Amino acid sequence: MQTLAPPEAEFRRFSQQELNEIIERHEHFLRGRHGGARAVIKFGDLSGLSFQGRDLSQADFTGSSLAGCVLARGKFSGTCFFSCDLRQADLSYAMLARADFRGAHLAGANLSGADMESADLREGKIMERGETGLLVNKPLPSFPEGKSPTTNLTGAKLTDTTMNAVKAHAADFSDADLSNVVLNQANLSGANFDGANLTRVDFTGADLSNANLSNSIMAGAILRNAEMGNAQQENIIKDEAMGKRLQGGVHTLAEMLATHREWINSAGRHGHQMDLSGYDLRDIHNLWDYPLTAIRAVKATFLGLELHKANIQSAVLDYSDFRDCRLAKADLRGSSLKGAQLARADLTGANLAPLKFDTPEGHGVRLQRVNLSGASLRYAILRDCDLRDSIMMGVDLSYTILNGCDLRRADLTGANLEGANLDGAIIEGALIG
Repeated sequence: MQTLAPPEAEFRRFSQQELNEIIERHEHFLRGRHGGARAVIKFGDLSGLSFQGRDLSQADFTGSSLAGCVLARGKFSGTCFFSCDLRQADLSYAMLARADFRGAHLAGANLSGADMESADLREGKIMERGETGLLVNKPLPSFPEGKSPTTNLTGAKLTDTTMNAVKAHAADFSDADLSNVVLNQANLSGANFDGANLTRVDFTGADLSNANLSNSIMAGAILRNAEMGNAQQENIIKDEAMGKRLQGGVHTLAEMLATHREWINSAGRHGHQMDLSGYDLRDIHNLWDYPLTAIRAVKATFLGLELHKANIQSAVLDYSDFRDCRLAKADLRGSSLKGAQLARADLTGANLAPLKFDTPEGHGVRLQRVNLSGASLRYAILRDCDLRDSIMMGVDLSYTILNGCDLRRADLTGANLEGANLDGAIIEGALIG
């Protein structure tokens, strides 16, 4: 698709006050209020202005300059950014579902934690009249030689996004979720996908030369005719089992749980503790249905599993991989998750408080605290989690959502909190530093 740009003199500069008035009318439009009007700013100069936290869903900014703008945590569902200049714009944690980014220039933009589900990042062109009066491609703005920063898409949610023929040379997609994305014929040379979720990504004909794919999840990825020269591919998770598989699937699991239940009910005198250490459990899709209290699963693979409301109290889950798992409202009280991988996991409302036991003498209470020491929770959602008294020494909480968390008396010594959102969190008595 292409569109015609006006002469350079027709580009209009907007002030922050003018933009605020347009946003106000647009938000009235979205709510169906009197005096509302859809925001349509084509070929405008909005560079450096702030849209932070505002709702511009369905707005149209075709061909406009939004370079250096702050759009963080805003809502832009279905918004048209066709051929916009978004260099160095801050779109972190913005809602960008179904937004149109065709032909947009995103060099140096920060889309960390953004939701770009079903957004369109294909090529698009703006045309202008050349010296002879004929239509020619309008050149994209560029940085001075040696000054061009990479596009930052770290931790961005790009699921089901259309990105055919996208030019993303040297872009940073580390820890991003690109599951089900179509990247046919894309230029991804030198791009960084370290730790990214590339499940079922279609890379047909894409240029991945010199790309870093290490530690990524590539189960079901299509690499037909893709250029892979000099690509880094250490520790990639593919369809092949990452450990032992349960022979017989759920039937074997049910049998193991029966003896495990006997072990619990007899205080260890009969039966056996269920030990899933080293197992790849990705094919047990209804694992959340089973009582997993007091299981042992060290270095197990739970990648992407649905574990909503799962009962996993007093379990030993050290160094296991829970990336992209849905653990909302899961009961993990008293469990050990030392060194676990929980990047992008959804733990909304999960219970990670301690278990309380009477001391043998009967004169007090012993706490069995959740231990997350050294775990990685980058870009995870821990909204409204109960983390009281938890051990979180050296945990990586960079860009984690911790809104409304109860962190009273938690030990966060040495934790990485860069970019973490602690709005509304309760931190009385917590050790932070």
